[in-house]
Amino acid sequence: MAQVREHTDEVLDQPLFWREADGGDPPVLYLHGVPTTSDDWLPFLARTGGLAPDLAGFGRSGKRGDLDFTMTGYDAFVERFLDHVEVPRVRLVVHDWGVVGLLWAQRFPDRVERLVVVDGVPLLGGYKWHPVARAWRTPGVGEFVIGLGIRRVASRFGPEAILGPAWQYFDQGTQRAILRLYRASPEDALARAGLDLGEITCPALVVWGDRDRYIPPRFADAYAQALGGEAEVVRLPEAGHWPWHERPDVIDTITAFLDE
Repeated sequence: MAQVREHTDEVLDQPLFWREADGGDPPVLYLHGVPTTSDDWLPFLARTGGLAPDLAGFGRSGKRGDLDFTMTGYDAFVERFLDHVEVPRVRLVVHDWGVVGLLWAQRFPDRVERLVVVDGVPLLGGYKWHPVARAWRTPGVGEFVIGLGIRRVASRFGPEAILGPAWQYFDQGTQRAILRLYRASPEDALARAGLDLGEITCPALVVWGDRDRYIPPRFADAYAQALGGEAEVVRLPEAGHWPWHERPDVIDTITAFLDE
């Protein structure tokens, strides 16, 4: 098992926190979703090595109010992070809103050697936001839900083992980042954001829990069809939005694909 190291630097006058472990070449870049942090990827880093940042607004990275918490802003964050760590090419693994890495990958497809999408927010047509997201997108309602009721609501949709570590960082800065991201991302904007997914031609693996309460599993096949290269789909009937929690062998599956 690789030893996982932690780093904090100042980038654009804001903290940038990431985890790193020695592994293959090119390194694996892991991008987490909402409302979690790079904690999601600790069991993966120990197996494959790689890099896992806390996205801007989450965990121990910067949360200043003037940051750009939109898809465009997170696309720029991924590019800036890779420039900072001086990594030209990656094997990319994304979960949930970690699909902001696909925005970067559409612009730089030659920098992605292999791709894994795990229960990703659909940058595709036909998706409708789930009830919690619709609440977050509604001014006033969103502030109430995220400020007072999010942990009770989330406990119905995700395992405490995954969500629990995120709550220590779930401050007003993270809440602001989430509300801005969702309010800047109507369904038609998601579809537009993925128009160039066909430019990503590297081998891909799409992993999906069929019990995902946020995103219907049909989007696993939709992602595989939208990507430009050969894509394998793994559907997990007994798993939810964080499928490696219910099925630890998912880590084996993803590791084997990354190492092919």
